[in-house]
Amino acid sequence: MTGEPTTAADLHRAIQENAAEPEGAARNARAERIAEEADRTGDRPLIIEALFNLLTAYNYSSESDKRFVPFAKALRMWDEQPGDFDEFSAKSLHWYFKWVSSGMLDQPHIPLAAIEKWQAEMEHRYRLAGYSERAVRQGQFRIARHIGDLPRAEAAFAAWLAADRDVMSDCHACELHAQGGWRVRLGDDRRALESWQPVLAGELTCAHEPHGVLASSLLPLLRTGSADLARANHLRGYRMVRSMESMRSAVAQHIEFCALTGNEARGLEILAAHPAHFTAAGDPDSLMDHHAVTALLTARLTALGHADRPVPGPAGRDWTAADLHTHARTRALELAHSFDARNGTRAVSEAVRERMARQPLLERLPLGIRAARLGEAAGTEEGPALPPPRADSVPAEPAADDLPDMVAEARRLSGGGDPRAHQAWADVAAAVERTGAEVDAAARAEITDNAAMAAIGEPVRSRELFLRAARQFEDAREPGEAAASRARAAYALALTGEADEALRAVEEQCAVLRDLHGGERATARQVSGAGLLRCRVLLAAAAGGDDEARRAALAEAAQQAADVAEFSDEHQAEPGMTGRLADATVMLGRLAAGRGDGERAVRLLTRGAELHHAAEQPWYAAEPEAALADLTLRGGDPETAADCARAALDHGADVLEPPHRAHLHLLIAQARAALGDDEQAAAEALEAATWADEAGHGDDMGATGRLLFGGALRRLGRAEEGACVLESVLPDLERGGNEAQIVQARWWLAECQLDLGEAREAAGQFLRAARIAEGWDDPCDHAMLANLAADALNRAGLHDEAVRAYARAEDLWRAVGDPHALIRTLRARAWIEVGEGRGGITVARSLMTAAADTVRQALEAADPDDGTATAHLRVDLADTYRQTAEIVLRAADGTVGSDDGPGDTDAVHEEALALADLAIATLTPLGATARDDRTAATLMAAWLEADLARPAAAATRARTVTAEYADAQDPTADARRAEAASILDYTSADRADDES
Repeated sequence: MTGEPTTAADLHRAIQENAAEPEGAARNARAERIAEEADRTGDRPLIIEALFNLLTAYNYSSESDKRFVPFAKALRMWDEQPGDFDEFSAKSLHWYFKWVSSGMLDQPHIPLAAIEKWQAEMEHRYRLAGYSERAVRQGQFRIARHIGDLPRAEAAFAAWLAADRDVMSDCHACELHAQGGWRVRLGDDRRALESWQPVLAGELTCAHEPHGVLASSLLPLLRTGSADLARANHLRGYRMVRSMESMRSAVAQHIEFCALTGNEARGLEILAAHPAHFTAAGDPDSLMDHHAVTALLTARLTALGHADRPVPGPAGRDWTAADLHTHARTRALELAHSFDARNGTRAVSEAVRERMARQPLLERLPLGIRAARLGEAAGTEEGPALPPPRADSVPAEPAADDLPDMVAEARRLSGGGDPRAHQAWADVAAAVERTGAEVDAAARAEITDNAAMAAIGEPVRSRELFLRAARQFEDAREPGEAAASRARAAYALALTGEADEALRAVEEQCAVLRDLHGGERATARQVSGAGLLRCRVLLAAAAGGDDEARRAALAEAAQQAADVAEFSDEHQAEPGMTGRLADATVMLGRLAAGRGDGERAVRLLTRGAELHHAAEQPWYAAEPEAALADLTLRGGDPETAADCARAALDHGADVLEPPHRAHLHLLIAQARAALGDDEQAAAEALEAATWADEAGHGDDMGATGRLLFGGALRRLGRAEEGACVLESVLPDLERGGNEAQIVQARWWLAECQLDLGEAREAAGQFLRAARIAEGWDDPCDHAMLANLAADALNRAGLHDEAVRAYARAEDLWRAVGDPHALIRTLRARAWIEVGEGRGGITVARSLMTAAADTVRQALEAADPDDGTATAHLRVDLADTYRQTAEIVLRAADGTVGSDDGPGDTDAVHEEALALADLAIATLTPLGATARDDRTAATLMAAWLEADLARPAAAATRARTVTAEYADAQDPTADARRAEAASILDYTSADRADDES
């Protein structure tokens, strides 16, 4: 639109193109230019069309306050010359009345009396035009609800629902949204959710639904205990509205949801993605919503100790959470007061205050997508500040008189191998320091020894503490425990990299303990414990040596573990020795797994877990059960893997750290996915991601969990959620550099996008994944991704790009040696070439001929004894014949492009019939296995016989199909019989006509 003379056809086309553009200022500006050009033409119907285009653009943007001017002009033109409006534009004018009258409520500068007057005008004009009162009553309801007149709103609501729906009623989805919103306002969340169900289920949709209902459902779902569904609706819904200017209030609801579910960081990310939402003033009502939820979010941040955290806010200055809270709260209340001043009530201000004061509905709801931790984003690793405990919740500090009981309990736990023993000894140490009370020498040594175990992550400090404990045990006249502590000190030394010195030290203590045991001054448990520590030192030595040294160290470690197992078995009657036998057996199992002896490893680990249970130490069974889960999953037994990982989680509940929990949930997710249980796979993957984030492993294990979560959602048909999760995890995967995971994420994301009708975007993902896979040794993934990219480009209507992608895929499939895939790409190209402006039927024929030749060559090269392979190739050949017949027929009747002209219709039908017969002949040797493909070709041939005026031959073929399915009861059989019956009816009518 340049201002130069423009034809009506150009303007009509420009209006249609502009209507398809995304919401926003660019579309509005173009609509304004079109309206100006239309005005210059003097063509009143064209001017009306341009005005309606402009009105629609304004209505669905942040400049909705501008819609009143074009509507007023259109209404004036109607009053002047209604004959300039055709039936469609007359209906449109009345339809836009609703937008204008309800839109006035969102503009506080428009007096309430003027709004009521417009509503009355709408009622008058609808009555004259013969429309139902339904839209009028809905408008009256909106006014009453807005000003807080509940009795009037209830009456108008009832009148709205009682009136008949007609062409002026809002779409059913939008009506249900508004009706459910009223029920939420009245406190009836469950009834609101019931009314929204057809929209949430996708039964009723429009350009802005279910987008709006998904956002409105979030808090009602949380309040009614449906947190999983609320999470799903957030993932689905925000992705739908994030690029739509007119959905600012819906975006605000998603921010509010994050603020009330412990996802404040996610809320900040959404806030940062919409900077214009702070300043776009054309719709004061949604601007107020945005500021109100911003105030709510920043209030949560302040309560969590992040008042000074930098946050995104209006452009022009830097904001802290506290600053933005003050600004947003003030602005929200200013807007609310402007509405109340206009309305003469306090309803809007009260609603805004209530919204800004809401408290969390859940402490934390994992979303399956990763947002930066609040501490990270603020430049600190510290988590949010916790409120101080209530005075009545603080446990009383133990007195000195309690120490003997505390020591006795700590010893009891240590004797049973209970993992709570370390904390019990830490509590004893704290009580000693606080009270100054004395404990016996052995207890002092045990305190130090347990402190050393707790410090094993700092091996230098840990070794020092173990050596100090050894001296204290010597002072307490417990030489066995002293030697055991020195053995543990040797293991700590090995962790510093001093494996040779550590090995000498541990062997010395093993010898000391054997001598002490012979003199009954050390227990069998102490001897076997030192032997296991020697195993661990040998493993540390193996990790740092060359291949030969590594093999020798591993062999020696295996022998040491076997010796410990034998010794433990001989002394099982002594306290703690069943547990030692379990430890040694598990060690042997792990070493067998390291050697690749999976069968032996599974047997030993299973036995080790059983022994831990026999020793009444189920928490230690978690280690071999976790190892079994890994082994059996890699070995192709996902059912056992899932059971073992679940057992490990159950038995290790008191001892497993977050990283271990994350790993086990990942194993279960992978196993359940392999078993086809994607519901459970999704749940476990979400758990894995949550625990990984808790452990600070969000970039690696957390990313893997989110990848699995997104894939499971995709397979469950939850494409919106899956796309959101996969989009969010890609940056983490890219940073991690795992090519296989990046390709998988883009692959699944592209499949989600195809399900959502985003074919162009899907093609981009497939192409990016294909570029990564191009460098892989196995070309199959590269070929498949190139093929999928071509399919997506074809679906997007990008035919030139699709043809190039198919040609690339053909080359790759030839290199792979997959004739089936090659045939499919050739046929796909053939269908593109008969499209408008393409190569036409000649090029399409050549491609289909190439496909048929490829099958014949593959059949010649196939092993004649491989019946399955030859059967698949025969089906491919028959399908190629049938598709060639379809192309020939469609080109002849003009359905697709033809460079040969319409030609002789009978000749075309004869050619197609010959191709159908070739398909039938190709499939006949396959018998019942190819029945469905063969009968499809037979029915095609029957219709062609009928078109060639050969009803008897057509009927014969139809009866053949009926006979094929005489005893079959399935959907395909029903469909084939029904089509055969249609052919018989058609041919009998033809014969009757001939006879008459």
